Formats: sequence, C-alpha cells, structure tokens
Amino acid sequence: RWQKIFMIPLWSKMAVFWNKMFLTIIVLLIVLFLDAVREVRKYSAVHVNERAANVNTNAFDHIQMKLFRSQRNLYLSGFSLFLWLVLRRTVTLLTQLAKGMASHAALETQVNDATEAAKKYMAENERLQEALSEKGSSKKEESAEGTNEKLKKEVEHLKAELQKTSNALHKANNEVTAVKNQSEGLKREYDRLMKEYERLQDNLNEAEDKKDL
Repeated sequence: RWQKIFMIPLWSKMAVFWNKMFLTIIVLLIVLFLDAVREVRKYSAVHVNERAANVNTNAFDHIQMKLFRSQRNLYLSGFSLFLWLVLRRTVTLLTQLAKGMASHAALETQVNDATEAAKKYMAENERLQEALSEKGSSKKEESAEGTNEKLKKEVEHLKAELQKTSNALHKANNEVTAVKNQSEGLKREYDRLMKEYERLQDNLNEAEDKKDL
C-alpha cells in the first residue's frame, strides 16, 4: 500500500521540497522551544523573588499565570519537535521498506526465471544423452559430446547465476526484516510517547482547573 502511495506523481513532486520544508519546520520548532525555555527560566526567577518579597496577591497570581503559560509552551514545543523527528524517521523507514519489497519481488522473479531456464537446459541435456545412447555412430557421438559439454557449461553458468541471485534474495530478505523490526520498535516508542504526552496534558488540565478554582 505504501509503495503505491509513494509511486503517485504528486508525492514525487512534493518530495523535492520535503527536505526544505522539514528543515524549515525544525528550525521554527527549535526557536519556539528555546523561547519557551527562556520564558520558563525568566518567570521562575521572578516567581521566586516575588514570593520571597511577599507582594500583593494580584501581582503574584499574574506572575504565576505567566509561568504556567511558559511551561505549557515548553511542553508543546518540545513534544512537537520530538514528534516531528519521529514522523520524519517513520516516513524514511516506510520508504526503505517499500523499496526493499520491490527489490525482493524483482529478485524472486529473477530466481524463478533462472530456475526454469536451468531445468530446461537440464532436460535438453538428458534428451541428448538418451539420443547418444540410442545411436552408435562415433561421428555423431563426438558432435553430441561437444554439444553436451557446451550444455554442461551453460548449466554450470546458470547454476552460478542462480546461486548469486539466491544470495542477493537472502540479503534483501534480511534487510526487509531489519527494516520491519525497526519500524515496529519505532511504533512502540511512538505509542509510549503519546501516552506520556496524554499524561502530561492531563496534569496540565488539572493544574488549569485548580487555577480556575
């Protein structure tokens, strides 16, 4: 399914600008994250100083509200930055998996063709040997032996090609399996991070409810 999606012409056109868009969004998220860190440090220091100075309640609540908003922005920008990187990695793995599956199918076709050709030449070789055993002519035997030697060389060449193709297919299978395992691990890590994000969001909502009360 992903291979069909990646073969869409629109996706190919978008892929040209994908790296530029990714870098642009990464820079934007990093700037937002650093600004949130600065705001948290700023209002945390002010919060401690105002609390120690025992200022009026309205000013203290205003500083506390600013601190809460900066912390919220820090969580949102941090998780957005991390999830954007996870999304980029997921797309990369899906692309590699689609290419590996296509290469795997091509190698299987090549192996099947080589096997059928080898069987064909072996059958032809057996037929010529039977013809040689039936005919007693020495001249024909010499000619047939030359043909037989040629066929044997061709069969050996096809066997070598078949072995080479089988090795390539085995390597492609290992690569596809590795990409699948990596993709599953990434999916589990993504699910865990989403649960952690939901937990932090619930904590923020509880803090907002307490603030409203």
